[in-house]
Amino acid sequence: GLEGDKKSIIKFEFNPKDGIDNPALSLTEDTDGEGIGEPRFYLLSKDSAETFGFCLHEELGCQGHIIRQVELGGLAQRRGLQDGDRLLQVNGHFVDDMEHHRVVQKIKASGNQVLLVVLDGDSYKAAKALGRDLSQPLPPDARPRLCHVLRDRSGFGFSVSAPEGTKGTFQLRVQQGGPAERAGVPAGCWLLELNGASVRSCSHRQLARKLRQSGSKVTLLVASSAAEEFYRLRGLRVAAALADTSWLPFKARELRMAKGPAGYGFLLKEDDCSSGAIGQFLWDVDAGLPAEQAGMKEGDRLLAVNGESIEGLDHQQTVLRIRARQDQVTLLVIDPAADEFYQSVG
Repeated sequence: GLEGDKKSIIKFEFNPKDGIDNPALSLTEDTDGEGIGEPRFYLLSKDSAETFGFCLHEELGCQGHIIRQVELGGLAQRRGLQDGDRLLQVNGHFVDDMEHHRVVQKIKASGNQVLLVVLDGDSYKAAKALGRDLSQPLPPDARPRLCHVLRDRSGFGFSVSAPEGTKGTFQLRVQQGGPAERAGVPAGCWLLELNGASVRSCSHRQLARKLRQSGSKVTLLVASSAAEEFYRLRGLRVAAALADTSWLPFKARELRMAKGPAGYGFLLKEDDCSSGAIGQFLWDVDAGLPAEQAGMKEGDRLLAVNGESIEGLDHQQTVLRIRARQDQVTLLVIDPAADEFYQSVG
């Protein structure tokens, strides 16, 4: 019911678990126009224990997606979000020129963590008046990268150097044409996490042992020198939620289906996930029917319906979401191997 509603108010539920010590991050070093402030950066982790503490409005006569009704003492206020802030990015995607209901869907579909970039209202109006480009507040080389490296006969294709007597500071030398380079590991990058665990407290010897114990594959969270300095100077912890995942071999899949005379051709069943949470799984995929034709596989776990996350919904609520559009549906799904992988790296 968001379409056509010029004052859509959506309340989200988040929790600061796994958040950052200094959530507001200035993303530009200078401004072009007088009185124009700097975009601010927030990484928030979802939990049903408390509400996020703000509403997202679209208002007649005002441009942008507006932060409103910031609850006194709530999470949003504690982190620094302010009434009138304009939302520029959600999880690295520019949303200022996007329809309001699609922005809502992006936040709902973000899972356990969401990355927001906002600009104060006065600066937003001034930037618009000056025709300033707001689509690139984050430096292009500031994102860390998740890379999944498969060992070959020569090893993983990288070596680790560390200052003598220090912990947690590891730079990677990458073998040209080796497994690490093929997996997207940049030369001279800094290692932040190994298989989903931080290496900040590891000695060189402990890291070497962890690498040996990884067997034939290892997942690295790495950052270039420029990215590492960008976050370090601002006292910010780099998290996997910020990472470029385009190099990973594991992907969620979007299935678009139109209902046939015999239905979609699958069953939805509720079951336990490997993480211990309750999930909705897809089974009994009938040969030749729309679900199979769209690429559905037995055992896929359902993540979102028509662009909205189903996290926190029970079985009946999920079924109602699927049936809401009567004769068509778009499902975001993930297969068991990919599901296990993403849980392992957080």
